[in-house]
Amino acid sequence: MNALVKKALELIVGDDTSFDLLRVPRTKKRPLKVLTERELLRLESAIGAEIFGKIPEGHRREFFCLDEKTWIWHEEWTGENRKSQTRTIRYEIGDHGVLKVQDGARYNYIEGAELQNFALAIRMYYEHVARKVYKRDPDSGQKLV
Repeated sequence: MNALVKKALELIVGDDTSFDLLRVPRTKKRPLKVLTERELLRLESAIGAEIFGKIPEGHRREFFCLDEKTWIWHEEWTGENRKSQTRTIRYEIGDHGVLKVQDGARYNYIEGAELQNFALAIRMYYEHVARKVYKRDPDSGQKLV
């Protein structure tokens, strides 16, 4: 600690016994470390991927909420010719419905069974993420014990 700061604290506090409280721990262990938004998104995405059943061998799936009006479904796999395949679908929730944006600039509003399944997936996502990531009851928001 800087000698000037130490002297100032001695004058204010009266002794130097509390200086240890001002030190930043040098340890790398931080059990209560706040996760970054990206890390939280990865945790949420892993849970979202499980909602739709077992992920086939060699596939990678993600389903997550990007922001309050955007949902992402992403899947990667190796095709028959050993070529990497990907499919990304973005769902945008708007005033006129849920717009499904697919690769190749295909846009359409979802309806019927697809809309019901999407709504159910969102509900399941919120419930699982609230419980498994944030340790909260999805209905009340209260901390789980």
